[in-house]
Amino acid sequence: MNTPREKEAVNAYLKLLQSKGASTALLHRRSLFLDKIAAVLEELMLDGNEYRVAVENIMESVPPEDWHDNLTTAREFYPFWIKDIKAIAALSRSSGFEINPVDWKPDIASLKSLIDSLETEKFDTSENWPLKAYTQALRFEGADQALVDTRVKLAKIILIRLRSAPEKNSSAYRTAVDLTLPLFTIKQNRRLFLVVVREFFHFWSGNPDAASMVLKDGSGNILL
Repeated sequence: MNTPREKEAVNAYLKLLQSKGASTALLHRRSLFLDKIAAVLEELMLDGNEYRVAVENIMESVPPEDWHDNLTTAREFYPFWIKDIKAIAALSRSSGFEINPVDWKPDIASLKSLIDSLETEKFDTSENWPLKAYTQALRFEGADQALVDTRVKLAKIILIRLRSAPEKNSSAYRTAVDLTLPLFTIKQNRRLFLVVVREFFHFWSGNPDAASMVLKDGSGNILL
């Protein structure tokens, strides 16, 4: 039985999704995941880091194909749990809730096959531009060559996973990332990948302030 705090947050979240036209099937899937996470959250303080760790631990038992839907739920539910009314309103105004998921997934691959492909993979101009800008920003911040090489390799994996996406937008980026995360079986490597995911997005999306987003937070965050 969930505490009143978690029950209230879950009900508010599902009610808002329903009001936006979410299907019964989607609401059911989200509620099943929320049952899992609410049981853990009721023991925690209202803290973002504790929430992240709780989600990370739960995701270890989630099938890889369900990572995107469940991480989407975790991202959307967080402001309801901490009762951040402003964040909820901002998400609602900007269509920040994924009510009609894009029917696309990156091509099936293993982490080894992706890493091996980097030896011969060719990147076109639209891919090379953000890679070069990201590399330059890392160097400007004083990163050593080993760190630059590692982060750029991870950024290249993101680009490979995005190649079959029907559109270039943040939804496709999140989907590609969420379905790549379970390929990293070592938690520390997964967290490093998430650092690159956050940093590289600004270059990939053409944010003019992208360089200022580099090497400022190395903590990793499963809630993109």
